[in-house]
Amino acid sequence: MAPLTRKNPSKPQKPAAKKNPKNSKVKTPKDDSTSESEQEEILQQQQLENDVVDDDSGSDSDFSSDGDDPLVDDFLQGSDDEEEKASGLDSGSVSDGDSDSDDEDIETKSRAIDEEREREKEDADAEMQLNIKEESDEFRLPTSEELEEEALRPPDISNLKRRIEEIVRILSNFKTLRQEGSARKDYIEQLKKDISSYYGYNEFLIGALVEMFPVVELIQLIEAFEKPRPMCLRTNTLKTRRRDLADVLINRGVNLDPLSKWSKVGLVVYDSQVPIGATPEYMAGFYMLQSASSFLPVMALAPQEKERVVDMAAAPGGKTTYIAALMKNTGIIFANEIKATRLKSLTANLHRLGVSNTVVCNYDGKELPKVLGQNAVDRVLLDAPCSGTGVISKDESVKTSKDLEDIQKCAQLQKELILAAIDMVDANSKSGGYIVYSTCSIMVAENEAVIDYALKKRDVKLVPCGLDFGRPGFTKFRELRFHPSLEKTRRFYPHVHNMDGFFVAKLKKMSSSKPNSKLSEPSENEEEETELVEEEETGLVEEEEKPSNDLKENDIETSESKSKKEKRKIPPSKLSKVIKENGKESSDSKSKVEKKRKFPSKPSSDIKENGKESSKREPQKKKKKSQHKEEISKAREEKRNALRKNKTRGDKQQN
Repeated sequence: MAPLTRKNPSKPQKPAAKKNPKNSKVKTPKDDSTSESEQEEILQQQQLENDVVDDDSGSDSDFSSDGDDPLVDDFLQGSDDEEEKASGLDSGSVSDGDSDSDDEDIETKSRAIDEEREREKEDADAEMQLNIKEESDEFRLPTSEELEEEALRPPDISNLKRRIEEIVRILSNFKTLRQEGSARKDYIEQLKKDISSYYGYNEFLIGALVEMFPVVELIQLIEAFEKPRPMCLRTNTLKTRRRDLADVLINRGVNLDPLSKWSKVGLVVYDSQVPIGATPEYMAGFYMLQSASSFLPVMALAPQEKERVVDMAAAPGGKTTYIAALMKNTGIIFANEIKATRLKSLTANLHRLGVSNTVVCNYDGKELPKVLGQNAVDRVLLDAPCSGTGVISKDESVKTSKDLEDIQKCAQLQKELILAAIDMVDANSKSGGYIVYSTCSIMVAENEAVIDYALKKRDVKLVPCGLDFGRPGFTKFRELRFHPSLEKTRRFYPHVHNMDGFFVAKLKKMSSSKPNSKLSEPSENEEEETELVEEEETGLVEEEEKPSNDLKENDIETSESKSKKEKRKIPPSKLSKVIKENGKESSDSKSKVEKKRKFPSKPSSDIKENGKESSKREPQKKKKKSQHKEEISKAREEKRNALRKNKTRGDKQQN
């Protein structure tokens, strides 16, 4: 024990103090609470302390290491472990408390952020609604200066769209939303300009559409014209059934559905993985690519088996082949097409679909009654050539290419064609006697006006089309008034029925007579003759009503009246010759008729002599008043008969 007592005075606790860091150096990696950075710092400090101890005395360190008591080391080590555990528990509890508080702080902060965002969103929505309300309430039509500035700049599409929507909104409730001092006409004119600029229509066409539809429906129609119509197929029932065809096409990757309840043969195609117009089924004639609106005229015609049917404008053959399918290849169909270049597609489709009861011809439709004969067929389908204003989605050039002159030309041609169609139909047909008129136009001049013209010129009447849908035709449009039965016609629109704009009318021929031929427009020569007859008749009446004293005072008037009287006694056939002999007039020109009104013809010598003897014949005139009246009535009848004969001759020459 002497060495131990001798060691304590020199360095009482120093070796133990120096061993503690060494022991902690071994135990530090077991502490889970300390981080890696803290461990590195502790290791560095221990190394420095060890270096200092080694430098002080190597012998003392050896002595201390040799003479250390292991119990002391264990005790010291145990105390170190306990301290580290205690410190670890304390730090763990503190860290747990800190983490809980941190979680609570994050949760509250996130809630606050969410609430702030919701408030900002609500404020933004309220502000937007307020701005919209302020803008709509304060909408004003642009001034002329603003319009001039817009014309100098490129068109602002978003501004045009917004202005169109605002004008439509105001016109839909004009009384409450209109601008003070602005008339409806001002809004309409601005709407026309904006639509023309935004959608690319010309002034005439957009003006016609504005007259036909309310502004809200007008925008819907124009928007529908900007989208393509669905692709449709018509099953050829001469070769297959719709169910079988649909199964085959579905297997080929075609996505399709039945067209609608009103059609038993139609299919609508949404998309296809193969070219729908080049499948083996198409080549075999199992179906025809055909728009849904083209089904309607044939359905309205409803041809029966073994009938004689005429398709006056047949190419490319969609309607003709449909008629043949309904007739089951019986009877006979005359498929006429005026354009020779389109005959190739017509005949190709007839052969492809297996039609065998059709005769293809190439005539002007107006001449068909002469070729096929009048009252010779049971039914006629006239899908008349038109302006195409109902198929703008297929041909956008219609927006700018059509004007009033084009519409009038089409309407005139359609009137001539429908009269020819009526003349071909046999009114005494047991199963037929029907004419179907259709166009792919929505213009009133090409539809209702043509049917109304046919009702006046021929003994026909309108019958229901047999179609359960579609809007009725116009019975009045602006200043025009049509026959009330025109409500039996049907109109179809893309924004309502999702098909091309179309018009269908069905007529029944009652008799072969032409009761309203008297109302037809007379020729120029007939108008001149009727004017001359009226003038002569009025002259005779005035002459009879004048007293004898006036006749004595004015010999010129009596001579003129007598000359007219003598002309009246001349037969109507010789009347024009007498007028030419008098020198001032001829029935060949209107200008000479006008000259006769202003400057009466000079009386001939014979008339002058009769004028000298007028005073002697005055008593006789009074006695013969009744005879004059009879002569006047007879002359009128003769003249009317002559006009009728001339009219019939002119019609025959025109035909």
